[in-house]
Amino acid sequence: MRSRKVQVMVLSFFLMWTFITYYVLLRTSNAQIDRKQQQQVKRLVPEALAESSKSMKLTRNLIEFLRYKYVTEQQQQTTTPTISIVAAEISNEIPALESVSRGTPETVEKSTPAQIPTQTHLQNGEPVIPILVFACNRVSVVKCLDNLVQYRPSVEQFPIVVSQDCGDVVTKEAIQTFGKQVTLIEQPDLSEIVVLPKEKKFKGYYKIARHYGWALNTTFQIGFDFVVIVEDDLNVAPDFFEYFLATHKLLKQDPSLWCVSAWNDNGKANVVDATRPDLLYRTDFFPGLGWMLTKELWQELSVKWPKSFWDDWIRHPEQRKDRVCIRPEISRTRTFGKIGVSNGLFFDKYLKHIKLSEDFVQFTKINMSYLLKDNYDKAFLKQVYVLPLVTFDELRRNLIALDGPVRMQYNNRDQYKRITRMLGLMDDFKSGVPRTAYHGIVSFYYNKRRVHLAPNANWKGYDLSWS
Repeated sequence: MRSRKVQVMVLSFFLMWTFITYYVLLRTSNAQIDRKQQQQVKRLVPEALAESSKSMKLTRNLIEFLRYKYVTEQQQQTTTPTISIVAAEISNEIPALESVSRGTPETVEKSTPAQIPTQTHLQNGEPVIPILVFACNRVSVVKCLDNLVQYRPSVEQFPIVVSQDCGDVVTKEAIQTFGKQVTLIEQPDLSEIVVLPKEKKFKGYYKIARHYGWALNTTFQIGFDFVVIVEDDLNVAPDFFEYFLATHKLLKQDPSLWCVSAWNDNGKANVVDATRPDLLYRTDFFPGLGWMLTKELWQELSVKWPKSFWDDWIRHPEQRKDRVCIRPEISRTRTFGKIGVSNGLFFDKYLKHIKLSEDFVQFTKINMSYLLKDNYDKAFLKQVYVLPLVTFDELRRNLIALDGPVRMQYNNRDQYKRITRMLGLMDDFKSGVPRTAYHGIVSFYYNKRRVHLAPNANWKGYDLSWS
């Protein structure tokens, strides 16, 4: 009923506009107008008729879009939050919406029901934490799975669930070679996604967001308290599982925490302390690339999950809400996927140089309470702002008389970018937040000493305009 009213209103508007245009032109067509005006009228009448034709075509396209949108919403009946992905420009540049919405018979296949293990806790009360691996059409996912299976300490506590999109048969067969060591689930909606013409090159990111939404819904609805997300192009460190086993409790204890990540964006070998694989930090920047979230967080995010670019979306203040993640000094994941949707973005310059930890740190035997907000802020912030202030030239030439950590200062965006480029750090911002930053402070290792690149002491918060 609602869609019919909208259709009638739109159609009435365009008909009225056409009638008024024609009436105005007709009024000016009298015997007293001169030859020049007659020529103008002759030129304007065909243009008006052409515009009228375009308006009618636009109306038909709009009606088709509305019919598609409302009929689709009425047909969708699901027990998990619906992820609606409809981004269309109403013009003759979008072909046959009905055929797009149905999908092609060759690509849309019904998948078998998910056989995700249903045990959510061990007998001792410890949570079962599934490792959710996202795959599409890269057979190299076997490298990721080999790594996970190799280091997994418990099949029971860490079931590996591979969620495949794209329907690629060769990749599916490669995943199935692992037999009962992994569980394969298949994203059932392989239909094309309608996007704006200017966003066609980003269609892959729309499909990734759809896949993430479906897979996380499917996994969390089993009843797990935590899920660890791994992309199909990641290798993991020997203590990858130990790391998440030791930190998952922090997500329940500290409401200011919303994720634990295995990734350090500034984790290149020359800017990390290889002697401190046990060192962990709080960060305002969402790192991704091997990260753990809670059931409660997914319940919050799922109802507003974006159509695309989910990782940029999740970094926005409206989602982050001043919450932070845990990240390591030395990464527990490393990407080998230069080829992908992002076409190797940052890979050659940064990602391939990230150091993967080779040590096994017994994190479960370390007291992690220092990472709780009250404890961390008192120690970390107080420490940073009493450190000696140095320049890049002094740091580079090792002209600092004292041993131990030091502080460098930046006062604006351009200065920050200039310093980080000289240091070989990542210089970009997401929603105003520098990578790895906590309260604006970026910590790294340089010339055998700890360095904190920090704003001035009266820092007022992140500036969105810096992105």
